[in-house]
Amino acid sequence: MSLPFLPEILAFLSLAIWLVLFFLWGNFWRIWEYDADRFATPAPQHWPRVTAVIPARNEASLIADVVAALACQDYAGEFSAIIVDDHSNDPTAEFARKAALESGAAARFQIIPAPELAPGWTGKLWALNSGVGVAAAENPSNEFLWFTDADVVHAPDTLGRLVSRAERDHLDLTSLMVLLESRTLAERLLIPAFLYFFLMLYPPSWIARRSAKTAGAAGGCILLRRSALERIGGLGAIRNEIIDDCSLALAVKRAGGQIWMGLTRHSRSLRGYSGFSEIRDMVARTAFTQLRYSALQLLGTLIGLTITFLVPVALTFAPSPRIWLPALLAWCFMTASFLPTVTFYRLSPLWSPLLPLSALFYSYATLLSAVRHWQGRGGQWKGRSQGKTSG
Repeated sequence: MSLPFLPEILAFLSLAIWLVLFFLWGNFWRIWEYDADRFATPAPQHWPRVTAVIPARNEASLIADVVAALACQDYAGEFSAIIVDDHSNDPTAEFARKAALESGAAARFQIIPAPELAPGWTGKLWALNSGVGVAAAENPSNEFLWFTDADVVHAPDTLGRLVSRAERDHLDLTSLMVLLESRTLAERLLIPAFLYFFLMLYPPSWIARRSAKTAGAAGGCILLRRSALERIGGLGAIRNEIIDDCSLALAVKRAGGQIWMGLTRHSRSLRGYSGFSEIRDMVARTAFTQLRYSALQLLGTLIGLTITFLVPVALTFAPSPRIWLPALLAWCFMTASFLPTVTFYRLSPLWSPLLPLSALFYSYATLLSAVRHWQGRGGQWKGRSQGKTSG
């Protein structure tokens, strides 16, 4: 059975999709509007007390830089930090203590071991919960908790800017997407696209809108009002979630909280990806979870990615202008929408037309995520399986 009009239909369908994404999808690609570094926020009249909680598992190579950056926070209020050693089999805790001493801020740091993992909890959330418990017991006057990762270094003014925004806008959860490494070939092709796809799933303008159901956050930097955490019933409310940052944001928003997510270059991840396989595994760890372990959603996602990102490229080289013209226009909209993300990473604009290659890679990683789940190997992270079983 021949379908002579199928290429035309696909070309116009992909163009229609890009018109919607470009003009009607929350302006997700206009990332300069969410770049927190571009906007100054007035200091609050009162600087609340903040405790940072940092879960760390096998981070000996990075933890010293992370501790040094936290020790250098130029924060006008009371600030302390709890590093939770999540059963590391390297000297993470020892290096953290040494770095705290060398920074001259040892009195503000605690390094504690995480208890044995409780049933039904993911490792990171259990470690965070342990730190939250210590913070509540020792600093009952805490108004905010700052969840940050053990591979992220923050600029000295990061905490001050987070608190200033939270106080000005009465935010219960304030999050920043930190800058990821983009040095290797794999990183340059895939990391800007990772940010782009994340913002497409969670447009920041929709996140900030109370009436919208969209809720998202970036786990590398979350400032959470303690009262909001208590309102959702603590971290136990999301204890088995692998995508813990977005799950936390959703719980806070459903409980009536105001949330916000932006971007920054001033806080950055130290974790690099030397090859494609490392980024593949990073995506495969949570992609099928994002699809709620649904084979039907997986199929729909792969078809959607194909029509949205791959069809425009394939049909741009068709002989008929009724096919290649709408396909080329779709590719142009795609490239134009990706360009701000590429320039945010200070890469050449020539990377922008290569977004379809990134989409093809992420399609493969998403499919691999499902396969690993069905094989009982989902959610692998540092030797620990955190995914739900397929049975």
